Amino acid sequence: MKLATYLKDGAPRVGIVSGDAIADSGFDGTMIDAIARWDDLKPGFEQASRGTGTPLSSVTLCAPVPRPGKIWAIGLNYADHIAESNMAKPERQVWFTKAQTSVNGPYDPILIARNAPFVDYEVELVAVIGKRCKHVSAADAPGVVFGYCVGNDVTERMWQHAGPQWSLGKSFDTHAPTGPWITTADEAGDPHGLGIRCTVNGETRQESNTRHLIFDIWQQIEHLSGAMTLEPGALIFTGTPSGVGAAMDPRQFLKAGDIVRCEIDGLGAIEATMAAEG
Repeated sequence: MKLATYLKDGAPRVGIVSGDAIADSGFDGTMIDAIARWDDLKPGFEQASRGTGTPLSSVTLCAPVPRPGKIWAIGLNYADHIAESNMAKPERQVWFTKAQTSVNGPYDPILIARNAPFVDYEVELVAVIGKRCKHVSAADAPGVVFGYCVGNDVTERMWQHAGPQWSLGKSFDTHAPTGPWITTADEAGDPHGLGIRCTVNGETRQESNTRHLIFDIWQQIEHLSGAMTLEPGALIFTGTPSGVGAAMDPRQFLKAGDIVRCEIDGLGAIEATMAAEG
């Protein structure tokens, strides 16, 4: 099943996407509420999905989880990206956070801040946590994932490398677009064999497959949950492959008017026009 947050009469609603249409779920809570209560709600959602839908082209899609409690992202998790970054392969997982206010809709403009012009793209598979959990083993990790969506770990490179912590450079407003919906884990299947790509103005910049993750998603969840409680709706950005603008010669940072498209096989695509901050 594919679940989206969309605007209906100006208010966010949880809907079910089927083909080119979206049907209202009939549920009055948020996406996080739906995820937390999924075992009870799933039959009603399945019934609602068989109802009359509205064309996707006529609605506004929001970020599937508009206010996630936690956003964690792993760095240096594809060997080719490590090589182009001229960094050593990490022996341990490297993590940083992205702020809640960086969340952005799947088709909303991405802002280039006035004081931060070196903006880059990073297409990533995003795992959405489905159950409150801690100290989850890698073997049990599939059972706590609700589903997956496409993400862009937009990064301001000057701020990222101004100090040893990356989170500021990763947390500018609008710099965590996700979507276009959540594909539930049972429909997505194995998340470690999905084609992943990013284009800028139609030019392919990144193209890889999630089978090349150094630390797979189950290892990531085991590591994170060893430190903290993960809750329904938490987002995990699982790493980006090579091809980022900062590694090109000459370096190619995003500018106003550029169109960035991130796509993962079976999960859909998000697309944004870059815009200068007003």
